[in-house]
Amino acid sequence: MKQLDVRPTLLAGGEPFMDIMTFVNTLEPGEGFELLATFRPDPLLKVMETKGFSNVSAELGDGSWLVTFTPAD
Repeated sequence: MKQLDVRPTLLAGGEPFMDIMTFVNTLEPGEGFELLATFRPDPLLKVMETKGFSNVSAELGDGSWLVTFTPAD
């Protein structure tokens, strides 16, 4: 499964939304991905639902979040 780590962008004060959308556009049909972020990206979760992805979020020991996006059936 592909993984995208946007923590460096967020820690530098940047906005990774366009990078995430560009990454999503590289996925093959039926392919999911993991996203690493510094917070639980609730607005993104809603956007990805409209694009046909379900998600599972987990807080990591360092306070970061791992969100696994899978194509909804």
